[in-house]
Amino acid sequence: MSTEAEVTWIHEVEEQLGKEIVSIDQETRDKLSKDYYWYSPVLNRRLEGIASADVVVLPRNEEEVARALAFGYHHGIPVTVRGAGTGNYGQAVPLQKGIVLDLSRMDQILEIGSGFARLQCGVRLGVIDKKAREVGQEIRIYPSTYVKATVGGFVSGGSGGIGSITHGNLWDGNVLEAVIYTMESAPQRLVVTGPELYNYIHNYGTTGILTEVTMPLSPRTEWAQAIAQFPTFEQAMQFGEALAREEAIPKRLIAPMEWPIPSYFVPFNKVIMPEMAAVMLEFAEETLRLVEVLANQFGGHIGHVIEAKNYRKTIGVSDFTWNHTTLWAMKTDASMTYLQAGFKVDSYLEQIKQIKAKFGDEVYLHVEWVRSGGAVTPSALPVVRFTTEERLYEIIAFFESVGVKIFDPHTWVLDQGGRGEVGSMERKKRENDPKGLLNPGKIICKS
Repeated sequence: MSTEAEVTWIHEVEEQLGKEIVSIDQETRDKLSKDYYWYSPVLNRRLEGIASADVVVLPRNEEEVARALAFGYHHGIPVTVRGAGTGNYGQAVPLQKGIVLDLSRMDQILEIGSGFARLQCGVRLGVIDKKAREVGQEIRIYPSTYVKATVGGFVSGGSGGIGSITHGNLWDGNVLEAVIYTMESAPQRLVVTGPELYNYIHNYGTTGILTEVTMPLSPRTEWAQAIAQFPTFEQAMQFGEALAREEAIPKRLIAPMEWPIPSYFVPFNKVIMPEMAAVMLEFAEETLRLVEVLANQFGGHIGHVIEAKNYRKTIGVSDFTWNHTTLWAMKTDASMTYLQAGFKVDSYLEQIKQIKAKFGDEVYLHVEWVRSGGAVTPSALPVVRFTTEERLYEIIAFFESVGVKIFDPHTWVLDQGGRGEVGSMERKKRENDPKGLLNPGKIICKS
């Protein structure tokens, strides 16, 4: 596209959409054309030099979203959607420039009913959880970026989080309904439910623009948080599995960490014992004694407890789990990065032994016990000392050789990373985005 042509359509977008929702300011374009891809040294190298979007559009309602999409379709301009930009895979980076569609202004809680909340996509997860808890309910799952992340960004770019040990991942009934806009001359407003939702969960906005989400709520629970410690990581893992399977203990978080990962959690330095594995926990407060007994059975103890009355009033253990664990590691050692892995529930101890024998302190293990499709699963985010890209993929190859499934966090392509099979999404993209303008480069459609 020539400079003259760029100037023409940029002038037109301001006229047609209104200057109050269009920004061509360089600082704004630079800021909103990035996300947290720097967690990956591979993505950081590949994406750091990518040019920013030509324009940022910040719609306030669905009508303005539809107008922006129709404009982009008419002019053949790529559109990349973003929420709060807390994703780690470059999903909000406009690889072909064009328009960044920032939906953070669409932040209205439309309805809180019995067992559900209907939300505009820009509602922050921390806000809806606070409002829900005020009326005796709470959200079921959320990422470690709870305070900043939007519901639309979580659905479009996430998978699971705190709460997944009980309620599973996003695909496990944690999205009830979504409103989607297509990228066409006259964008369609689709109300999507049931299995059709799979085409819009963790899609990076490639198959349609999500503007509204209805998510399930659970009854409010008074959550205690605690740190359990064990002489070995194996004991920590076995305790984690036993707790995950114990139906008498409602729980939200079970996150075993190999030493020295717990040493990275500076705010807890005074309560974490050195040279011991730690398990970060969140469970119903009235079950504390049961948790203590279970920890003792596996040679551990509960070393620190945050009472439910202090929930969200002080720094909590969940702030050190999921990918915030990686962040704390990187604060300590800038060479650290991470993987996303699925261990086998019937052989994880042997897999751990093989990995540690092979890599020693080049890989530190961090696991999040979750339910996936109803099954208890050790889902891991190992911390890896990065040297070269070649070495990183040697580590990945070894994980896979011992039966550990890797969901590569060092790619922006859905097919190659965390989404796995995308055949249905490819077909939906062709249907909803016939010109291939929605976040191009993030899903590879086969001809």
